[in-house]
Amino acid sequence: MNLPRLGHENLGLGVGLRTVHYEHILRKNPAVDWFEVISENYIDSQGRPRYVLEQIAERYAVVMHGVSLSIGSTDPLDFDYLAKLKRLAKEVRARWVSDHLCWTGVAGRNTHDLLPIPLNEPTLKHVVERIRIVQDVLERPLVLENPSSYVTFAASTMSEWEFLSRMAAEADCGLLLDVNNVYVSSVNHDFDPHEYVENVPHERIVQCHLAGHTNCRTHLIDTHDGAVIDPVWELYRRAHELTGGISTLLEWDASIPPFPVVHAEVLKAKQWIGGEGLGVRGEGLGMREEGAVTAPPAYGSVPHPLHMVAPEVQ
Repeated sequence: MNLPRLGHENLGLGVGLRTVHYEHILRKNPAVDWFEVISENYIDSQGRPRYVLEQIAERYAVVMHGVSLSIGSTDPLDFDYLAKLKRLAKEVRARWVSDHLCWTGVAGRNTHDLLPIPLNEPTLKHVVERIRIVQDVLERPLVLENPSSYVTFAASTMSEWEFLSRMAAEADCGLLLDVNNVYVSSVNHDFDPHEYVENVPHERIVQCHLAGHTNCRTHLIDTHDGAVIDPVWELYRRAHELTGGISTLLEWDASIPPFPVVHAEVLKAKQWIGGEGLGVRGEGLGMREEGAVTAPPAYGSVPHPLHMVAPEVQ
């Protein structure tokens, strides 16, 4: 039987590391349990971003989250990219490395979007084979996230939660459950988000993502540009119950407010889970919330889903 979270500890409550918050974090040393970094912003950097990351990695737990693995693509795997991921993970002592169940390009071109895959037997076989190779190269389990989606395939023969369950078992990999993405996709494709959360393999969920999204009335877009809404918090609370506690991260990537606003938003998780599962620095989080700052109102523009990737890597 697999150990819960593949043996990874519950890191507590974290936020995504963004350049606009560098100075605040380095000066204030906020009581955050851990940070998640976008891998592509650091794997080729030897300048200030890498310096800041190294400073933060000395003080906090760090997790790497990628957007270019393209595990579902028919292009060959990029072994140079994998070597860079492996090297960065070693240098910053990353607790785990994650990416998305999607494809991001074809014929060597990166679209900088998380594109959906058909959910059927041939795709499952293809993805499982590639995950095994990636894990052999990285010498660690890969953790894959469910992305939000806006179209489905007529060729699909199973639900996304069935695909994820079989993929995780057959490839022996971990899962990153993004409950906001579950909610966004459930509205866009008319399925029950609670059924999704109930039926993924909870012992393989290493991490959870929370975020805001944009309601376009006819559909939702995963924009990470505001506060988490109550239905998403409800999904998170159920995921917490089913997993027994999970490393939880808030993503805020558009119209990014001051750090205390982002910090206050992730701390709301304590209210939804009854103050449990706060990780190694949970007591500090309870005492240092950096002010009761509320989130700003939603913004009118709809940003690109991957705009959080630094321009120089696009």
